[in-house]
Amino acid sequence: MRSVKNLFDLSGKIALCTAASKGMGFAMAEGLAEQGAKVVISSRKIDGCQEAVDSINAQFGEGTAIAIACNVGYKEQLQALVDETHQRLGKIDILVSNAGVNPYYGPMSKIPDAAFDKIMNSNVRSTHWLCQMVIPDMVEKGKGSVMITASTGAFGPSLELGVYAVSKLADVGLVRNMALEFGPSGVRVNAICPGVIKTNFAKALWDNPEGEARAKEMVPLRKFGEADDLKGLAVYLASDASGHMTGQALTVCGGTNMWT
Repeated sequence: MRSVKNLFDLSGKIALCTAASKGMGFAMAEGLAEQGAKVVISSRKIDGCQEAVDSINAQFGEGTAIAIACNVGYKEQLQALVDETHQRLGKIDILVSNAGVNPYYGPMSKIPDAAFDKIMNSNVRSTHWLCQMVIPDMVEKGKGSVMITASTGAFGPSLELGVYAVSKLADVGLVRNMALEFGPSGVRVNAICPGVIKTNFAKALWDNPEGEARAKEMVPLRKFGEADDLKGLAVYLASDASGHMTGQALTVCGGTNMWT
């Protein structure tokens, strides 16, 4: 029988984390590194990636993390990201697909085509591409864990974030289908669905008096989340502690979506 401590051990694992230079992505990558994984920190700008890498390596040892810049909107850059990960660290055991965009805030009926395409391409198609590139590593090993950052927005309509919500529901659909397709090969695929987390990405939703009032009135825990609230969940999903969990959409929302 394995101890609980060993169930969460990620020593020898290789984790690829997108949009991981700050916020939730960084917190999740940092948690994986703390448990022994080697992590690739990726985002669009190499300087931000390197700052995150320096922070992780200072805590857990030189070589724990490496930086690779990538804009997930371009298939060739995603393939280069995976290829360089293979060259520098090896085959991938853990994927944290955290990248996402929302360039439009307003009614879905008025969204420009360019904004619609950017949301769907970056949040859905690019995630699909990356999974196509990475999951063969896991199939070869007979084991692996994929985490896709969706949103509690996936579970309901929105007058301001409608297309973003649609894209995140599509991500949940991707998770379920890949969980079914690759489960026989030992690959687990799950969605992480944050509510409002106090990061720069969601600043418009929380950094104002209305946001504070909404948290105190509508969130059962009476507060918005912090990036570190995702850290333990990422470790859990990456590790053998969640060995019989796949195809799930797990909310981190302070209780706002406890019935979905």
